[in-house]
Parts: sequence; C-alpha cells; structure tokens
Amino acid sequence: MANDTAIRVADVSKMYKLFDKKTDRIWDALGIGPKRYEEKYALNHLDFEIKKGETVGIIGTNGAGKSTLLKIITGVVYPTEGDVEINGKISALLELGAGFNYEYTGLENVYLNGLMTGLTRKQVDEKLDAVLEFADIGKYIYQPVKSYSSGMFVRLAFAVAINVDPDILIVDEALSVGDVFFQAKCYRKFEEFKRLGKTILFVSHDLSTITRYCDRAILLNKGHMLSEGTPKDMVDLYKKVLAGAADVEDIEAGGDIKKTNQKNGILTEAKTDDSWKSHFKINPMVDEYGDGSAKIVDFGIFDDKGMVTDTIHKGSNFTIRSKVKFMKEVQDPIFTYAFKNIQGVSITGTNTMYEGILTGTAEEGDEYVAEFSQEMNLQGGEYLLSISCTGYAQGEFKVYYRLYDVISVTVVSMQDTVGFYDMFSKTQVTKNGKSL
Repeated sequence: MANDTAIRVADVSKMYKLFDKKTDRIWDALGIGPKRYEEKYALNHLDFEIKKGETVGIIGTNGAGKSTLLKIITGVVYPTEGDVEINGKISALLELGAGFNYEYTGLENVYLNGLMTGLTRKQVDEKLDAVLEFADIGKYIYQPVKSYSSGMFVRLAFAVAINVDPDILIVDEALSVGDVFFQAKCYRKFEEFKRLGKTILFVSHDLSTITRYCDRAILLNKGHMLSEGTPKDMVDLYKKVLAGAADVEDIEAGGDIKKTNQKNGILTEAKTDDSWKSHFKINPMVDEYGDGSAKIVDFGIFDDKGMVTDTIHKGSNFTIRSKVKFMKEVQDPIFTYAFKNIQGVSITGTNTMYEGILTGTAEEGDEYVAEFSQEMNLQGGEYLLSISCTGYAQGEFKVYYRLYDVISVTVVSMQDTVGFYDMFSKTQVTKNGKSL
C-alpha cells in the first residue's frame, strides 16, 4: 500500500447465511448434510482507496451495505473475501454507545474507552479536560451512562472518539442524534481535522453534509460500489438511483453515470407503473381526505433538468406538478402546495388563487394539471410536501381533495444562513476603505 494511502479496500465481499430453521444452523455448524442456507451478500467485491487527509462520504439506500463496510474497515466484522489495509490509528463511532458499559459512569467510560484504544491512563488524564469540554454534559459525567439521554450519550461518545488523537476518524450517522449546536461543533472539529491532515470517513443520509464537507463520495447500491467521484456527481447519481432513472447495470459495467431514461424531457421509469408518484416513497401516515368532488390522481417534483426527484439543490429551479381528476362539476377550483419542516411548521407555499390564475369551470371527468415552478431558497434539510385542490361553493370554503405531508423532500445546500430560507444577500466588507 502506498505511503499516502490511509485505507485500502481490496475485492471485499461479505456474505451472510440465511437459515429457515434453527436446526439448519446447527447442522451447518457441525458440517453435516447438504447446504441448508441462502447466501445473502451485504457487500460484493468492493475496491477503492482513501488517501491520507481526505474526507470521504459513503451514501446509498438502506441495505446498500454502508454500515457493514465501516464495520469491516474497523475490524468489528471480518470480510468473507478480500482484504482491508489500514495505515494509521483509527477511532470509530459506529453505533451509539458502542464500547460503553451502561453500568459505569461517564467518567469511567472515558477511561475504559481510552485504554481500549491503546492510551495509557496518564495519556487519558492529559486529554480528560478536552473530552469533558467537548461533551459538555456537566455533572452527568459522574452518573451511570444508562441514565443518559441519547443526546448526552452521543456527545460523550463523540468527544472520546475525536480526542484519542486518531489518524482516521470513522463515523456512522451518529451526529443525527445530537442537537444543532452539537452538530455544528462536530463539523468544526471535522474542519480542524482536515487542516491537520487527518482522514475522515463517514456515512450520512444528509446529502447536504456530504456535499458540503466531503472531498469525495462513494455510492453503494445493493452491496455493490456503483461509483465514486465528486460529492455533487454522486448525489446526482444517487437521486437517479432512487428515482429508477439510472442504468445501474450499465454503470457497474463502466458506462456513463449521467445516463438516464428520459422521454420528452420527463423521466420515464423502467416500470409498468409510469406515474410520477411511483418514483416517490409515499408517507404511510399521509392525511388524505376530501368531499369526493375531485381526486389528486398523480403528482411529482421535477428538477431543473426535468427529472423526477425528491432531492433539490438549493438555488436551483424546480417544479411541483399535481394532476387532478374531477368527479363532479366544480367552479373555479384552487390548486395548492405547501412545505412544512419536520416539526410540522408551515414554511412556505402558494396556490392558484394567490397567483391570480382563473381556473374556470371543471366539468365531471376533466383532468387538470397544476404546475408551480420556482427557485429553491429553503435551507438544506428535510421538508414535507402537502398538495390539495380546494375552492368555494356558495361562499363556503371546500376541500375537494387534500394530501397532507404526502412525501418528504431533501434540500441539498453548500451554504446555509440563519432561519428557514436564504435571502441570497450580496455581502461586502471593507477594511480601511478597501474591500476584503
């Protein structure tokens, strides 16, 4: 392995045996009889290298093999085939509280984890103040960790992980547990690690974090390494995979990662169900109701390339479409959309009445398609989309059909500001009359 390489993964596969019955597992362990299990590959022949000082993100759908890969790199799990070479000292935060004894106090766990990573008690003593300052859990450091909230738990675990002076830091989604202030502190630490030339490898479903902090990203799909490259390219490819718009077999064979299945500029999914909504994961708890006069038969979000997606880059243009079929005659129907944050707070939205569009009389059997095109100015994060068809009859407000919180939308941002949305301010600072 080259001296500038921190991690080398060479033809790594991980196979698990799936047994139908407990007795089959026993016979297999004893080596008696024919094969009684199904082979399930969590990882399939992965090859890549990570250079010293790189910050690399790993993305992919649930079940892609992300966490399994990190466990193999850290030695928690052994590969079925292939090799992993590590050049440097690793500190890992794979699971909340991994390596902690729940009966011990936080302070006792600091010493326990320090000794497990090879530090002497004297070295832990020297780092203790830094650990306690970063964790910032006050007097709880003297309480058993079984009494901690999940937030306190991860604060202490992360504080220990980063203060053992690792060459390589590996994190698996743990930061999503802490509050926003703790997350900001962690990312500042990431930036400090990068300046010191340390290597960071982490899994995250937060695509904004991947885009903002990583030098490179690796995309896994069903145990295969689909591709690696710039964070933006990998996030774009991930969006296509989620939407069924990527020719996965062609990409694995070395084809163009920008290839999509398109027809007339609109994505056509390689399924028998060709609706827009078939590309999205629908909220199983969606609040769906109406008086029966109309029904939203289809809906979708389209990015600036006309591709169906649930992931929008901040600052880019996108379109929301809803297709409504009318079961009765309706005068001047109003078509709407709204975004909420995950706490349920309405952030923004509009409707055809606000926009001054006269929709006329919808006859029974008519289909309308409402389009709302705009620039995405929301901050990076997760949002919930609601759409509806409403109106007024004899001066009384009517809900003809409504879908509350029907799908989630991810906004990917390279730079956020304060609050819910960005004013895109033009900023200038002068020093002694000269612009900085």
